[in-house]
Amino acid sequence: MGDKWSVLVIVELANGPRRFRQLQRAIDGISQRMLTLTVRRLERDGLVLRTVYPTVPAQVDYRLTETGASLTHLVKALADWSLAHRAAIAQARQAYDGDHPDNGIR
Repeated sequence: MGDKWSVLVIVELANGPRRFRQLQRAIDGISQRMLTLTVRRLERDGLVLRTVYPTVPAQVDYRLTETGASLTHLVKALADWSLAHRAAIAQARQAYDGDHPDNGIR
């Protein structure tokens, strides 16, 4: 649960089960590889349940477990805070980068 992609996947799954491509389209900027790693990590942590249906081709969906669902109000609050402070954070980053041009942080 330590990265922005995990937060965004949980926020999206709070709206109900999603297939992989639905998640990928809903989360702007996430690559296929990063989404795969993120849902695997969340599944390993017991926050997401991956269900494979015996169809051809196989259909897979992702949903929050009870533990994952218990996080949604906290994660949504964090996401809302992040959106509300996005401009201030961007300004702070720009100022820091201007004062420390060789910081290597991006």
